[in-house]
Amino acid sequence: MISRWSRRPRCRCPESGSRGTRGSVAVALAVALPIVVAGAGLAVDSGKMYVAHSALQNAVDASALAGSMELPYDPDMDKGLVAAAVDDMMAKNYPEATVKKVQPGGEVRSVCVTAEADVDMALMGVLGINEETVEASACAGFNNLEIALVIDTTGSMNGAPLNNTKDAAENLVDLVLPESGTASTKVGLAPFRGKVHLPAGVDGLEEGCRNVDGSLNDGSLLAVYEDIKYRNPRDWSLSQLGVPDDNCSNISMVKELTTDRDDILASINALTASGNASGTVISEGVKWGTHLLTPEAPYTQGADDDSYRKILIVLTDGDTEDGRCGGKYERSTTPTCYWSNAFFGVGLDGEYSSPDDIPTCKDGDAMNQAMLDEAQKAKDAGIEVFTIRYGTSDSTDESLMKQMASSKEGTDDHYFDAPSANDIDEVFKKIGQQLGLRLLPLETAMGGSS
Repeated sequence: MISRWSRRPRCRCPESGSRGTRGSVAVALAVALPIVVAGAGLAVDSGKMYVAHSALQNAVDASALAGSMELPYDPDMDKGLVAAAVDDMMAKNYPEATVKKVQPGGEVRSVCVTAEADVDMALMGVLGINEETVEASACAGFNNLEIALVIDTTGSMNGAPLNNTKDAAENLVDLVLPESGTASTKVGLAPFRGKVHLPAGVDGLEEGCRNVDGSLNDGSLLAVYEDIKYRNPRDWSLSQLGVPDDNCSNISMVKELTTDRDDILASINALTASGNASGTVISEGVKWGTHLLTPEAPYTQGADDDSYRKILIVLTDGDTEDGRCGGKYERSTTPTCYWSNAFFGVGLDGEYSSPDDIPTCKDGDAMNQAMLDEAQKAKDAGIEVFTIRYGTSDSTDESLMKQMASSKEGTDDHYFDAPSANDIDEVFKKIGQQLGLRLLPLETAMGGSS
C-alpha cells in the first residue's frame, strides 16, 4: 500500500556550524558594544558639558559685573573689594566652580574673571574618561562711555554743596579717565543757572550766554515784545533797571566732550556759584547736556554709533524758576529784568496784561513741562538720564526728577536723593557703579590679561 503521506527527510545542520555562527555574532557584539556605548556617552556627556559651560559662563558674567561695581571703591583693585565681590557672586551662582583669575583687563578700569569647573562624565568612563573641565571668562567695566555732567551753579549751591559736587565729579572723572591708560570714554560739562554760557563759534555766535530761543544774551531783548504792556519804553540799560550789565560771565562755560582728563578736570574745578546771574532753568541745562552727547550740531563730538553708552547726570537743588519768579534780581513791577536775566520766556507767543500772566513761574506748568520735554528728547536720542536732587525736596520736585530719570519700570534706579552736601560723593559713586555694570568684548578687554 502506498501511504497518503510521505515524510520528507529533515535537514540536520552540523552542530559545529551553529556554534561558529553564534560565536561570530558574539565577537562582533563584543567589538561594537564599546563603540556604541562610547557614541551614546559622547552625546550624553557632550550635552552635559554644554549645560555646565553655559551655567559657568552665566556665573562668570555675573561675577565680572559684580566685581566691576566695586571699581568706584577699589579702582586699582588693590583693596580686595573687587576680588571679594567676584568670589561672593561665584559662590552664589556656581559654588562648585573655582575662580582662577581676577585681574585688570586691557580696557581702562575693567576687571576680567576666569573660572573653571569639573564635570563628571556619565558614560564616557567606558573609555576611561571620568571627568572633564570647562572654563569660562568675562570682563566688565568702564568702556565706550560718553558722560555729560549737567550741574546747577546757582547761588544756593555756593560753598559746600558746589565744592562737594566738584570733588564728586572729579572722582568720577578719575574713575573713567584715569591717569594711566588710554580711555575710550569722553566727559563733557553743562553748567547752568537761568541760562547757559557758550564759547565763541559753537553755534555761529560770539562767546556769551544764550537765551532759551538760542539767541545771544546781549541786552537787546529788553524791548523784544513791543505789544506787551509792561515792556521797557525808554530802552533803559540793564543797570538803570537795577540789573547788572554783566550777568553772564560769572556763569561757568559749557565744555564739549573730551578724552583729555586734565582739560575736563580744569573745567570742573573752575565751576563757580557766585556772581550776578540767577534763575534755575533746568530745561536749559538738560538741553545743552543733550547737545553735548549727540553728534549733530551745535556740538559734534558725540559718537554716531551704538557702541557708546551715553549718560546725562543732572544735579540741582532748586525748583525750576527764572528771574521773574524769584532770586536775587527778581522784580514784581516789570518783566524787563525777567527778559534780561533768565530768558525762559523768549519765544513764547502771546500778549500779557500783567507780568504775572507769563506762564513760567516757580512750579508753573511751562517751565516744568519744558524740563520733562528736554529729558524725553534725551531719552529718545538713546541717552540715559540720571537725576540727583540735592537738599530738601517737596513731592512735586521729587516727582519731576523721577520722571526725568531713565529708571527701569517699577524702580527709581536712576534717581538719587542727596539730602546733605556730604551725600553727594556717595551718590556719584552709586552712579559710577551702574556705569561700570557692562560686559566688554573679550577680544579687546582681555588685552591686558595674562
